[in-house]
Amino acid sequence: MEHAINLTNHWAGILSLIIFVTAYGFVMAEEFTHLRKSKPVILAAGAIWAIIAIAYGGSSHVEIVEETFRHGLLEYAELAFFLLVAMTYIAALEERDVFNSLKVWLIKKNFNYRQLFWITGVLAFFMSPLADNLTTALVLCAVVMAVGSASPKFISMACINIVVAANAGGAFSPFGDITTLMVWQAGKVEFFAFFVLIIPSVVNYIIPAVIMSFFVGNDRPTLEVKDVEIKFGGKFIILLGVLTIATAVSFHNFLHLPPVLGMMTGLSYLLFFGYYIKINENAAEPYDVLDNIAHIEWDTLLFFFGVILSVSGLGLIGYLELASKFMYTDLGATNANILVGILSAIIDNIPVMFAVLSMDPTMPVSQWLLATLTAGVGGSMLSIGSAAGVALMGQAKGYYTFFGHLKWAPIIAIGYFASIYVHILVNF
Repeated sequence: MEHAINLTNHWAGILSLIIFVTAYGFVMAEEFTHLRKSKPVILAAGAIWAIIAIAYGGSSHVEIVEETFRHGLLEYAELAFFLLVAMTYIAALEERDVFNSLKVWLIKKNFNYRQLFWITGVLAFFMSPLADNLTTALVLCAVVMAVGSASPKFISMACINIVVAANAGGAFSPFGDITTLMVWQAGKVEFFAFFVLIIPSVVNYIIPAVIMSFFVGNDRPTLEVKDVEIKFGGKFIILLGVLTIATAVSFHNFLHLPPVLGMMTGLSYLLFFGYYIKINENAAEPYDVLDNIAHIEWDTLLFFFGVILSVSGLGLIGYLELASKFMYTDLGATNANILVGILSAIIDNIPVMFAVLSMDPTMPVSQWLLATLTAGVGGSMLSIGSAAGVALMGQAKGYYTFFGHLKWAPIIAIGYFASIYVHILVNF
């Protein structure tokens, strides 16, 4: 970085790296400590930038610290406001009982466990490109928990299947995963170019799903459930959500404005429609869309703040330049991007992809798509590798666990490497 001081061997750089690794240790141990993952990384971000400011104090390049911090903050703000709108729409659909009605419909169809395994997996694959992998996984896990209450083994395997399917489905859509969204917003891949990843994504999901399905029984759960009606306006909110996505894409593709502006414009559609519901619905409490914002994943949004600002600080220190030279010069782009997926499984795909975007290696679109694919689906190999996996460990506590997922990691890894092979075959 121009005018930056290389601090990689300086006490400030080494201390910052230790702080980040320690904070990430707490993130990875969330299943056992029950300490929300946002807390250690926010603290780490503040400490790292304070250390950098001290190290730059008195130098002639001190202004670059504030400039770089503001750049990282802008990156975060675009991502956070984009996700805020998406999460508000999802919370509104949940409040209108759209997802509950889907759950009841599936239960009442009286499918056996193997059929439910496939139905929830396929639904996860096709819902995630629009609803994002985290939301999709949470909705379908609720279904699995309801229908599989008598079979802990089924819940565990179905949750693993949902995580793999949701991550694979999210990899071929800018709206399906935080990493694909980051790549799209950075302008590395055009909106419609992501869809060439659909074949590798199918391969990534289908291989482990076929193998795992042989270990799922054919017996049927017996459950009684009450009908759930979608509340007034619920179906129209789905339409507004699609219109919001179209607005974000149009702002980016035709007006050359950041997609986040299109999403915020789309939020206004929901706010106006919320007013319409409020004056037309005969409810005990007046409907207010803004109430839904209280129920979004604030821990996730704050986690992204800590991660993005921490990685941005490590970039100013010089560590990302070192990593970029090793990965994209010494190893080569293809090997580096395969490594991106493996690191995503261990560290989580968000910081890995933000680091790659910050390194900004010169690569053709096919390689950026490979990085997008591997970051998206590589996280499926471990339960801590993706937002979907981390969320389900909390939602299905005691049923879906780190070690339960780890048993199937070799099978999921076969799908991972097969999808890379297919991408290179089809899209290079």
